[in-house]
Amino acid sequence: MSLYKQWTDMVVEYVKARGEEAFWNEYMQIETALYKDILAKHKEVLTCKIKDLASNQNTTEEFIMGFIDGINDSLKNPLDLEAVKADDEITLEVDLEKLYFNMLDAKAEYLYTLPQWDGIFSPEKRKEIQKKYRESVIVRNENKIGRNDPCTCGSGKKYKKCCGK
Repeated sequence: MSLYKQWTDMVVEYVKARGEEAFWNEYMQIETALYKDILAKHKEVLTCKIKDLASNQNTTEEFIMGFIDGINDSLKNPLDLEAVKADDEITLEVDLEKLYFNMLDAKAEYLYTLPQWDGIFSPEKRKEIQKKYRESVIVRNENKIGRNDPCTCGSGKKYKKCCGK
């Protein structure tokens, strides 16, 4: 069984046994500690083994795999999660702008407000990324039918007198 599958199975069992809130409390502590370390050393590319990272963080390999799952979309070279093993050497070269954007998308305020971001992006740069994020979630309907446009059903009437009633 792959480590990724072990991670997903462990989440299900953990939530069944202890509840969703307990899971998120434990996971968020691990995730926050890892991000603090990565952001503090943001100029270095992290190369490690999952089992070593788990040992350093005093947690399980499954929780570290969950962290890898979360950060994978923000890596310059994403990993094949199904193929990663606990003793494989992995490289986490993080695209910091993408990471900040993804943290906003995940609504992970506890992560995108970490003080370590101060040494990476200026407040202006963070506002620029936040603006890009907000624009990306705005839904625009380009094909909106106006009240006085011909009805789309083909009746020849104005939309407001036909299907728009």
